[in-house]
Parts: sequence; structure tokens; C-alpha cells
Amino acid sequence: MKTIRPVSDLRNNFAEISKIVHETSKPVFLTKNGFGNMVVMSMESYENLQFESEVYFKLQEAEKEAENTNVRYSSKDILKAMKEAING
Repeated sequence: MKTIRPVSDLRNNFAEISKIVHETSKPVFLTKNGFGNMVVMSMESYENLQFESEVYFKLQEAEKEAENTNVRYSSKDILKAMKEAING
């Protein structure tokens, strides 16, 4: 269930909101005049969200490439390319 609070709680109850986002790893949605205004989340949750977005974007690119070409790679080819990329 979403945690929804008025934006004034950010000023008046910052410690409580900070505790919520860190303990639950879920965002707190803040409203202003009854309408959604912003979202507060922990840095860890934000970084995880960014990572997941990047992975999703790369998967979308790979799917598009797979649709447009008949080139396929074996798992051995991929593993070799990953090792080369890591080792420089």
C-alpha cells in the first residue's frame, strides 16, 4: 500500500519520513493541496531503480536488434566478450 503524506510533513516530520523510506525501501508520495506533488525515496532505492531502468533499456535495445538481424551469439561467445570487456 502506498504511503501518501502532505508535503508539509517533509518539513514537520522529516525524521519520520526518512525512517519510513529507509526501513521499508518504498517511496513516500507527497501531496500539495490534495494533488500529487513529489516522491521521496532512499538513495539505495533510487540507485536500484536507476539500475533496473538501465537493464530494462538495454534489454529493449537487444530485442530490437534481434528483430532486425539474424545474427545470434552462443553463450560461449557472450562470456568471452564479457571477459574481454572486463579485462580490457
